[in-house]
Amino acid sequence: MRKTILFFLFINFLFCCSSMAQKIKLGLDAGISIPELKSNNSNELSQGYKSRLASVFGAFADFGIDKNFSIKAFINYTGQGGKRTGMQPVTDIPPALGSMLPPGTLLYADFKNVSALNYLEIPVMAKWEWGNSWRYYVNIGPYVGFLLAAKQKTSGNSQLYFDSGGTQPVEISGQPLPPQSFDATTDVKSSLKKTNFGITGGAGISKTMGKCGDLILDIRAADGLTTIQKDTQDDGKNHTGGLFITLGYAISLK
Repeated sequence: MRKTILFFLFINFLFCCSSMAQKIKLGLDAGISIPELKSNNSNELSQGYKSRLASVFGAFADFGIDKNFSIKAFINYTGQGGKRTGMQPVTDIPPALGSMLPPGTLLYADFKNVSALNYLEIPVMAKWEWGNSWRYYVNIGPYVGFLLAAKQKTSGNSQLYFDSGGTQPVEISGQPLPPQSFDATTDVKSSLKKTNFGITGGAGISKTMGKCGDLILDIRAADGLTTIQKDTQDDGKNHTGGLFITLGYAISLK
């Protein structure tokens, strides 16, 4: 229901912008996303993520209110998430081993962990630009994101440890437990909130190509304001964020 309301509000907003616009540009863009997961609490399960590479692509509309000011709206498929490599907490303990440990015991292992999140994001930004054949601009505004998919991809082999330093291996009958495989892909979409809100902004440059087309290089950053986990007590608290670099082409309608 919330998605439907937001979608219709977005459509109404575009109609309002088009009625005020002196010039409308429609375009497509694509590029790279350099996202990261930011943790703001002490839960080890949500800490230590670094940036990963993903893709971003979509369409946009630029409603020129006057020569130097416009409203620019996107609909983008955006890769979010992050990666964590090295010693880290283990979330899936083998059932046979889990029954032998006290409740709440946290184990560690050395492996690679990639959180691959994909969103449909709708940024709406105020844009100020200047120049002639070459035009420069800055823009800023809010965005809403709808979660499309969420996968936790792990890989590697490692022993299990009771400490993050790897000095206390898990033992059975006095012998260290053999290395375990962490090669798995887990769907974690159900554990995350469906909607994400944030602020995005950046700068760019465009070059007029012929009478009605512009080639556009856009660089912007985004900072999610929503805690993406549903269960913050067990899973911790993360916010999305990232840097997006895209190349686009737009045509003028009027």
